Amino acid sequence: TLVNKVVLHLVQAIRGKDSCFSSMERQSAGSYYERVKISEPNEFDIMLVMPVPRIQLEESDDTGAYYYVSFKRSPKEKGWLKFLEEDGKLSAFKMLQALREIIKQEVKNIKDVEVTVARKKVGSPAITLQIKNPPSEISVDIILTLEVQQSWPISTQGGLKIEQWLGTKVRRDLRFRSLYLVAKQNKREKVLRGNTWRLSFSHIEKHMITNHGNSKTCCESDGPKCCRKGCLKLLKYLLEQLKMKYPKELEKFCSYHVKTAFLHSCVTWPNDSDWHFGDLDHCFQQCLGFFVDCLQKSQLTHFFIPQYNLFSLEDKARHHFLSRKISHELNNGFPVFHE
Repeated sequence: TLVNKVVLHLVQAIRGKDSCFSSMERQSAGSYYERVKISEPNEFDIMLVMPVPRIQLEESDDTGAYYYVSFKRSPKEKGWLKFLEEDGKLSAFKMLQALREIIKQEVKNIKDVEVTVARKKVGSPAITLQIKNPPSEISVDIILTLEVQQSWPISTQGGLKIEQWLGTKVRRDLRFRSLYLVAKQNKREKVLRGNTWRLSFSHIEKHMITNHGNSKTCCESDGPKCCRKGCLKLLKYLLEQLKMKYPKELEKFCSYHVKTAFLHSCVTWPNDSDWHFGDLDHCFQQCLGFFVDCLQKSQLTHFFIPQYNLFSLEDKARHHFLSRKISHELNNGFPVFHE
């Protein structure tokens, strides 16, 4: 309720402050809204989605995930011009800066809630709000997102291999959905100019995790229950606990890594009968085995962009460290869950 109150106030203010932002909509992403949050709901991801006219995408590296964005033709809304670089590319940095300024001014006008804007984290695409909620604090990541009604880039063609799991028709329908791009610095850029955008599929992931059954009645009120969500919750929780224990060694890992491994597991074991509700323990260990395998090979393929390995080869030592820690947990009945 608190988060909704703050975000609603901000969205109304942002829309009124800049004509480019006038059609911005909020969309909820992340584990809380996928109903796979484990601990206290004290972290929220909110996407501020802006519909944009037709754009041209130019790959900024060989991952197939990062792009430069420019407009196909000069936008009717002249306000966009201030966000363009000399070469006509849409600057994520300039847009984030403008948004951050509006939010910083506006949080002062929110009555009876204490909200502050956290310091900018290097390389993070989010504007983080800290909401005082005694005795604790809630943090809200606001992510600037472009929404385009056009076909997905070529790099996604061989991804989303869900034919055996959710069916060919579902795959086709999902690929007709809008394309999302989030303002995200590409660290591999030769000159860091802050004008790159990264493809985002959080809306598609949320849909798949919500409608996860191979049969259409899976987990409906009168349908059979499965343990897929339970597995994802445990995977995220295990990583969370291990990160708290080894913050320095595991700083490069995030919940998106285990979510990706989980989606691949859903494809490897596509049938609802592979995920019986009572088999949580077995299924969780099966997913973990898959993840450990990825860690040992230093290869975790992006679920939507098959050419993109989410594990950087220069981090091999970290991958092996995590794989050892997980194997230790697996073989000893998960002591970290009882600490």
